[in-house]
Amino acid sequence: MVQVIWLVVGILALFSVGYLGYSKYLAQFVDLDDSRETPAHKYEDGQEYVPAKKPVLLGHHYSSIAGGAPIVGPITAGVLWGWVPALAWIAIGNPLMGSVHDFSSLSASLRHDGKSIGYIIGEYVGERGKNMLLWFAFLTIILVVAVFALVVAIVFNAYPQAATASLIYIGLAILLGAWLYQFDLPFLAGTGLFVALMFAGVWVGIQYPLALVPGEYPAGTIVLLSSQLSWLPAAGAFGANTAAWIPIILVYGAVASALPVWVLLQPRDYLSSFLLYTGVGGALLAVIVGTILGTSSQPLVTNLEPFYGFIGRNGAPLFPLLFITIACGTISGFHSLVSSGTTAKQLNRESDARPIGYGGMLGEGLLATVALITVALVAPDVGGGIGLALPTFATGGGILLTSFGIPTSFGGPFMALVLVSFLLTSTDTAVRLGRYMMEEIIGTPESSVQSFAADRYGNAALQTIPAYILIASGSWATLWQLFGGANQLLAALALLTATVWLANWDDSKQLISTGGPMAVMVVITVSGLLWLAFYSNLYAKFLDPTWMAGASLVQMLSAVAQIVLALVLVYLGLALVRMGYSNISAIRDGEESGGFSPSDD
Repeated sequence: MVQVIWLVVGILALFSVGYLGYSKYLAQFVDLDDSRETPAHKYEDGQEYVPAKKPVLLGHHYSSIAGGAPIVGPITAGVLWGWVPALAWIAIGNPLMGSVHDFSSLSASLRHDGKSIGYIIGEYVGERGKNMLLWFAFLTIILVVAVFALVVAIVFNAYPQAATASLIYIGLAILLGAWLYQFDLPFLAGTGLFVALMFAGVWVGIQYPLALVPGEYPAGTIVLLSSQLSWLPAAGAFGANTAAWIPIILVYGAVASALPVWVLLQPRDYLSSFLLYTGVGGALLAVIVGTILGTSSQPLVTNLEPFYGFIGRNGAPLFPLLFITIACGTISGFHSLVSSGTTAKQLNRESDARPIGYGGMLGEGLLATVALITVALVAPDVGGGIGLALPTFATGGGILLTSFGIPTSFGGPFMALVLVSFLLTSTDTAVRLGRYMMEEIIGTPESSVQSFAADRYGNAALQTIPAYILIASGSWATLWQLFGGANQLLAALALLTATVWLANWDDSKQLISTGGPMAVMVVITVSGLLWLAFYSNLYAKFLDPTWMAGASLVQMLSAVAQIVLALVLVYLGLALVRMGYSNISAIRDGEESGGFSPSDD
């Protein structure tokens, strides 16, 4: 057993070097200049392009990228392969790959009027490449929505206190939006008032937990329905209460994504940033305090093995599955959609891109480290599945907070709310980003079908309905792997986009910072998606008579959808890599000249 304080010290040291050294070099490399007008000012419309104060935008960006993935991934990987490989991937991959990915995506979008990575690559490889990347991103968004909605529902079931607190938190965010943007009341006073009310909402949630259907819950839980609703899809796999929450969360994501950013997105993400700072910062500080003063309720040491072997405890190979299991804590393609979808449209000054883009990703690495520490402390049974792994974050986090004298009866639900707040922000942000992708694919609608697909409500339906079908399979393991593989391959394509942009900007630019991580991620993710298609679904399901005998039609359709989706994503990804490579080769061979300059509109 190892004291977990050494995990914290190692991560903080490496991340500090990355931010103080490497990010400063990258900021100079892409020529950030506050004298230039950002897209938020140039196209300010009160709807999508809205300049935001740096702490507000950092809160939005951090909350949007820090969904459930940097918590679920490290917990799952730590249980399967041990805490050493999980920690190594976070510590090394984040500052050299993930933070570079987020920062370069944001910087490239700044130079292209806040447009998405699909639009950017289309500027250099043509309309076909643009549409291929946008379709890739749209399909990945559906997986993001499915995974995050499922995880929120699982946490609401495990911690009904978090369901009540989340409803209060959403209501407070809407009121804060009105306070700031409708009544133009003082920013600092509003921050203090609503942050205090948000933490009071945690106490209310503890007193009045909320569930949808009857079950085993904490004393005093309010149950809204008398029926078990056992007929709901996925009720057999995840439980009736979880299955009942899933469509509600999807509807919430659809409606919230259609609102102007000032109504809910900006104020809610700003509030959730305080949950994140308190939860992550408090947990890391609790490790130090609890270790030095010995005030924790249990010894703060690792109870997981450092390494369980190349073949994990459920028979999964470390390569490539570790690298797609831990996605957002190290590198995540979803972040490029946030950076170039919403954050670039709200950036007040170009220099803000460094702390928000590079620094925000390091912050997510800290969240992943906290998640790994919680699972190392609790060491849940690997057979418990996601229903056990997710509450581990709240349980382990509650143990950490006892270092400050906070009882686990409060600390556990609070950490559950921390997790859920990230997930809720990421869910509706993802649906909003999906609309941006489809709008760029369609351009000006020329038919009723295109008008429906580009409409904010119709587009939300195109995302949430397929997401629900994927969830209905009840197969968490393959759904998570598919999400991880698609997400990581999207990260490779975002790095490809940044590399193509840099090459066309100046044919003497070094391309190692973005091109090296891109090549690594292409190999990892293509391998992972092929494993998922041919082993996890085709071999382990359709070629297994036992599975075929017990599988429902919905489960079979979901498995088929996963196979097809994995293969389509591999094809799109490799085709885009070939197109990008051809463009860069042409630039380097002198067949074309880079026509971009950072002052171009």
